[in-house]
Amino acid sequence: MIASFATASAAALLAGLMMSPSFEAKLSSLFEKEYRIETVAHRGASGYAPENTIAAFEKAFDMNADYFELDVQMSKDGELVIMHDKTVNRTTNGKGKVGKLTLKELRSLDAGSWFGPEFSGEQIPTLQEALDAFRGKIGILIELKFPELYPGIEQKVADTLIERNMHSPANEKIIVQSFNFESIKTFHKILPEVPVGVLTYRAQHHSNAMLQEFSRYADFVNPNKSLVSKKLTDRIHALGMRTMSWTVRSNDDIRRLHNAKVDGIITDYPDYDPRSR
Repeated sequence: MIASFATASAAALLAGLMMSPSFEAKLSSLFEKEYRIETVAHRGASGYAPENTIAAFEKAFDMNADYFELDVQMSKDGELVIMHDKTVNRTTNGKGKVGKLTLKELRSLDAGSWFGPEFSGEQIPTLQEALDAFRGKIGILIELKFPELYPGIEQKVADTLIERNMHSPANEKIIVQSFNFESIKTFHKILPEVPVGVLTYRAQHHSNAMLQEFSRYADFVNPNKSLVSKKLTDRIHALGMRTMSWTVRSNDDIRRLHNAKVDGIITDYPDYDPRSR
């Protein structure tokens, strides 16, 4: 009788606690702590070192980023090189289109001095060089840049990953993305086991029909930060995809994206930790 009364009293007390606002707040806080944004260093830690260079990738690693992002194009002689712009004009001491220069010509350029004298002599890296230097240390988000200019680049990138046994998500953290949706479809057909993402920059990219189409082959929908809302994030998640937003350069942006529950931020400043806010 006494035992039954004690059990009933304990149950009543627990029920009362669960109904209390303070308990609900603590429970909510507990689940909130489980939410974590992954940090992707945009072209490496490009706020602190010249973009798309080994120096920028090393800085991203030192700052404990989850991934660094890089842009892949092809040289005149078919080598996979890391460069954002169609030309080398902005970020090197040379001139000309990436696809019109050989690997030897590209490697002879200074890709660091424009950012600061301490980076003088920094070279344009190849994709192979970046993968070999950082495999297993940090995730790598590979963007296929202007793939329409480089027929076959999807197969070349796939072959480069396969050669290093980096095409299995269980082995390495690799994601491939592009603004070119057809290119990402092609890559997905070649290596369906590698997660892929589409980069979006227009509201019409987020129509119900477009999101449904993306969900047939993509693991990520990565929108411009100006398009992100909690509603959009929920719609992406409801279709089984994740979302990383770009390009983040202020604390205010990161707080807003944190509130929208994005899965990752692509930022020039990977030392910002949204969990600390």
